[in-house]
Amino acid sequence: MGRPSAKERRPYNSDAILDVAVRVFLERGYDGASLDDVARAAGITKASVYYHVSSKEELLERGVGRAFDALDAVLQEPAARRGPSLARLRHIIRRTIEITVAMLPEVALLLRVRGNTRAERRIVERRREFDHRVARFFAAAQRAHELRSDLDARLATRLLFGMLNSVSEWYRPEGELDAAGIARAVFVIVFEGIESAATRRLENLPKG
Repeated sequence: MGRPSAKERRPYNSDAILDVAVRVFLERGYDGASLDDVARAAGITKASVYYHVSSKEELLERGVGRAFDALDAVLQEPAARRGPSLARLRHIIRRTIEITVAMLPEVALLLRVRGNTRAERRIVERRREFDHRVARFFAAAQRAHELRSDLDARLATRLLFGMLNSVSEWYRPEGELDAAGIARAVFVIVFEGIESAATRRLENLPKG
């Protein structure tokens, strides 16, 4: 099937091209995708893509930038800036899950960047900085005796984000789970543990 005629092509703006580029990068891998692939998927010419962006790298940075902007904004929300440290950390976790669910393609692409090019290395560094900023919330909750202090804050944050990041791999919008349900499960596992209260009572019974 050939490229649609000029009459059949719908007008594309920057946001629409970014939508297509994110999808193409996810399907083909960023390294394996080209601007020709993006243009073909959008049903427009490569020249039309260049009208909006200067390179494939710009498409990548602007695509994942949507997710970064949303995540960075979370740290500026009132609930993340005021109140007990643990409450602020819980807010950040909940909002991170909501953003992952709402911006699934952008977050999935962000997490697949490996740092093979200069643009990718900038993205990896920005992602690392966000993790470090969240780790500071974890450490603050430890200093306030709201979380146990025998865990390294950065390690705990990495493990936490390993759980949160996996949502982008298995979550399906048409499924039964929503962001609130995922957040509840994460809070139970992270802050309460999944061992049942009955098991703990049995373990604490006197022996003999």
